[in-house]
Amino acid sequence: MAWKRSSVMQIFRFLLLVILFLPHEMMSSVLTVNGKAENYILDTQRGSQESLKCAVQNHTREEELLWYREQGRVDLKSGNKINSSSVCVSSISEDDHGVSFTCKLRRDQTVSISVVLNVTFPPLLSGNELQTVEEGSNVRLVCNVKSNPQAQMMWHRNGSILNLEKNYQIQQTSESLQLSITKVKKSDNGTYSCVAKSLETETKDFHLIVKDKAATVPKEPIIAACVVIFLTLCFGLIARRKRIMKLCIKKDDSQGETAL
Repeated sequence: MAWKRSSVMQIFRFLLLVILFLPHEMMSSVLTVNGKAENYILDTQRGSQESLKCAVQNHTREEELLWYREQGRVDLKSGNKINSSSVCVSSISEDDHGVSFTCKLRRDQTVSISVVLNVTFPPLLSGNELQTVEEGSNVRLVCNVKSNPQAQMMWHRNGSILNLEKNYQIQQTSESLQLSITKVKKSDNGTYSCVAKSLETETKDFHLIVKDKAATVPKEPIIAACVVIFLTLCFGLIARRKRIMKLCIKKDDSQGETAL
C-alpha cells in the first residue's frame, strides 16, 4: 500500500508540474497581422491604400509592439502600441513594390511577423528621347522600363514593327530594352518607338537624327608642311647668324687697323 501511495504521489507531482508549465510553453505570445500568423505577401495596386493590424495572441500581460518599414522604425502614437497596433500605407506607388513591414514584440524582438508588398503597376518608360549622330558612327537607344508584372517589349519604327538590319542589335533585360546601331546610315534616320505590354500598353518615342559626316582635314599634309616651315626657319636663322658673325669679324678687323 505504501508503494502504491508513493507512486500516486509521484504521478500527482508530475501532473502538477505539467499544469504549472503549460501556460508558459503552450501559450507563449504569438503575433498576427490581419489575422495571419505567418509571414506573407500582400497583393496590392499602385494608388491604393492598405491597413496592417498587428495583434498579440495568448499574451499573459500587456505587450508593447514595434513596427519597422524595412530597417527603419515606424513612429507610433501612444495609444497604438499595446497588444495591438496598426499602420496605414497610403498612396502606394511602384517604389513600394517589394517593401517589407515587420511587427515585433518590444521585450523580445525575435518574436516578429512580416508582410511584403507586391505592387502591380503598368509599364513606366524613360530614356533619352533625342539623339543626333554623324553618319558612320555608332549609336545606342536605351528604353528603361519599370513594370509589375514584367512587360513584353519590342521596337517599332515609324509605326511598324522594326525589321532588324545587319547593323542592328537588340538586347533586353528586366529593366531595359536597347537598340544598338553600328555605322549609322542616313536611311537609319527616323522615329523608333519602345512598346511595352503588361497590364496596359505603353509607348515611348525615340528620335534619331543622322547628319552628314563632317569633312575632315588630312593630318599628314599639315604635319609635313609644319615640318618644312620649321626647317626653313631654322636654316634661315642659321644663315643669318653666319652673316652676322662675318660682319662682326670685319668690324673688329677694321677697328684694329685704325688703332695701329
